[in-house]
Amino acid sequence: MVAEPDSAPAPAADRDTAPRMGACMADEARYREAIARFDAANAEDPNQVEDRGRLRPAELVYAERMTAWLARLYPQASEALSLAARAQHIRRWTLPRNAYPRDRAGYHRWRNTLKTRHAELAGEILEHCGYAPEDIARVQALIQKQRLKRDPEAQALEDVVCLVFLDHYFADFARKHDDEKLIAILRKTWAKMSETGHAAALALPLAPDAKALVRRALSQG
Repeated sequence: MVAEPDSAPAPAADRDTAPRMGACMADEARYREAIARFDAANAEDPNQVEDRGRLRPAELVYAERMTAWLARLYPQASEALSLAARAQHIRRWTLPRNAYPRDRAGYHRWRNTLKTRHAELAGEILEHCGYAPEDIARVQALIQKQRLKRDPEAQALEDVVCLVFLDHYFADFARKHDDEKLIAILRKTWAKMSETGHAAALALPLAPDAKALVRRALSQG
């Protein structure tokens, strides 16, 4: 089902965190409509997080953070990459982790199913907005991170995903896990990133304990 943009409670100032990217838009009105519909879908998230002093839908906040980091790291991002970043976790809460076995195989099944579902939902919205099939397919391929390490835009999206995690979610995540698990996760995260992503990650104003974990992870890597 295609979400209607009017259902999004976020004010215009928040929606404007999806600015025009450096690349020329074929139809900026169509792009804006797609972003608004992505945001309307994510605004239905019942999970709330604090954002700039108020509680807001968690996946809507995540989507805005993805756009903000993309603009910082890759200001000349294409329209397809900009759309893929905004739709990266679209309606993610509808497929919770506990719907799959709590083992490694279950985790991978969950992640792969999520990628497919996010791509499908984004495709429905883009089709409704009038995007051509080849443009939709490109956005879907990026959401699914096909050809990671070989496709520069897929790699750029992975960099942004990792930086959003480190910047906004790692501190809370770290409180729930022991150091050895955190170091293993940091090493895996680092391996996914490009040199551009590494430089941005090292410049993050992390808390001292988080910085220490990063140093340990890199020294062991």
